[in-house]
Amino acid sequence: MHQTLSETARPPKAAPAPQRGSSPAVPAAGPRWRPGWTRAAGVALGVYAGAAALHLFALVLLDKPGGPGLMDRLVAWDGGLYVSIAEDGYPKGFTYGPDGELTGNTLAFFPLYPLLVRAVAATTGMGAATAAVVTAHLCCASALFAVLRLMTRLYGSRTATITVILLAAAQPMAVVFFMGYSEALFLALAAATLLAAHRQAWISAGISALLSGLTRPAALAVVLAVAVAAVLHMKREARPAARPLIAVALACLGTPAYLLWVGNRLGRLDGWFVVQEAGWGTAWDNGAATLDFLATAALEEGGWVPVSTALLLIALTVATAMTWQRRQVTWPPLLVYGTAMLVITLGQSNFYHSKLRLLIPTLLFLVPAARALARANRRTAITVLTGATLFGCWYGAHMVTVWRYAI
Repeated sequence: MHQTLSETARPPKAAPAPQRGSSPAVPAAGPRWRPGWTRAAGVALGVYAGAAALHLFALVLLDKPGGPGLMDRLVAWDGGLYVSIAEDGYPKGFTYGPDGELTGNTLAFFPLYPLLVRAVAATTGMGAATAAVVTAHLCCASALFAVLRLMTRLYGSRTATITVILLAAAQPMAVVFFMGYSEALFLALAAATLLAAHRQAWISAGISALLSGLTRPAALAVVLAVAVAAVLHMKREARPAARPLIAVALACLGTPAYLLWVGNRLGRLDGWFVVQEAGWGTAWDNGAATLDFLATAALEEGGWVPVSTALLLIALTVATAMTWQRRQVTWPPLLVYGTAMLVITLGQSNFYHSKLRLLIPTLLFLVPAARALARANRRTAITVLTGATLFGCWYGAHMVTVWRYAI
């Protein structure tokens, strides 16, 4: 199995030979991997609980007296649309405004997350809004576990722990992982796919990638990662292999299946793209809208949100570029997944204030910072993580409670 740098890697100690006349030692009961999984589960749940508490506290703290309230904030904007899908399903066709102009509708939102919300609501008796938030929290905890396992395999436990702290608590807009949005589910499936591919559990990787394709259109990045992992595996084996090819085939099914379903429902093959552009101005433009936004933020007075968004987007792009340096020794499928996520997000025309939210499942740009903090002394690492977490929680809460536009 492919291995990369790990701070915790040590050569195994040879077992002592049994003494003459003694019985051989009896191995401990249960599979040998269980302690690692137990520790990972504990760390993931601890980070999840701490991050959730901090983000929710920041939301309450910044919400103005007489404001909508915490639950309403957690299902604001796209969250409310997911709730409506869970409650009422999808519309049967295009929708139009009072002036007869085509508008966006919930067909733009992929189905897996609202289906899970509906299942949780039906199983527990919760309202759809509460079920949406509960589903997101469950997905977030699962995602952190998968990310921790993956990063431990790639870089060791210290870097992995720092990565999940940066991911869930410190990066701006991480608050969305705890809202009624699909980002937590997408991250869980993407990380599960990468972890399964690294373990060469090809069918599991293919199924997880397929499900990610039913969650968000950015699943193209997951498909590319599976394809790269499969090619690397077959190159090492010097022969074609059925299971990696099946994984790639499965990975390619999710998004096209939903796009074809929407096209059939609307009576035109490009129906999903038409709805997206009508409602959110989302279309592929080779990054022209992003470059225009960066230029505008730098040259015109527009407030601190566009300026901070521009600076953060530039910082994430630089961090992603750093992972391509040879000294980073980044696993190629993770490299491809993270880079593709960045390109997909920056290459589209959509609301600039949504781009940081769309990038939070990316993982890759966190690697340089996580590895640097893992090499730093304990006091430095704790100080930096504390400051980054306070900033990330405040930034996300401000964008949800004070910023007047959709996130």
